[in-house]
Amino acid sequence: MARTAGIVTDATLPDGSDASSTAVRAVMVANRGRDTKPELLLRSVLHRRGLRYRVNAQPLPELRRTADVVFSKARVAVFVDGCYWHGCPDHYRPATKRAEFWDGKIRSNKARDEETNHRLRESGWTVIRVWEHEDPNSAADKICAAVSDVPGSSPAR
Repeated sequence: MARTAGIVTDATLPDGSDASSTAVRAVMVANRGRDTKPELLLRSVLHRRGLRYRVNAQPLPELRRTADVVFSKARVAVFVDGCYWHGCPDHYRPATKRAEFWDGKIRSNKARDEETNHRLRESGWTVIRVWEHEDPNSAADKICAAVSDVPGSSPAR
């Protein structure tokens, strides 16, 4: 079907591509970096609860990392982490092809996440990480509690 739709062709991989085949590259290109279904569901719940936030924003301008949801006044940064890309302890399954490359990639993602958490907390931010499989309402409960704990911020309805 992908070949019929023109997504997968017999073309060669571009120079520098990490994909093992054109089919794998098509899947990699189709992965979204923002506005994923789990992010949209969570944002919808937060909005229904009366919270307003920034989307895909840098909490700290000097830190080249974007949080999925940012409450600037309350200094709360929310990251919705994909189970595969961030190595979820419940759902991550190691790759079988090019296992060494992907293992290194996931390890570096986890290390970057830890560094991001550390740098933001050091600067007075509350960091909330939500797995893509988590219930959006439960995640929103945690976020609402963090935002309402900040003096002067408006509590969720």
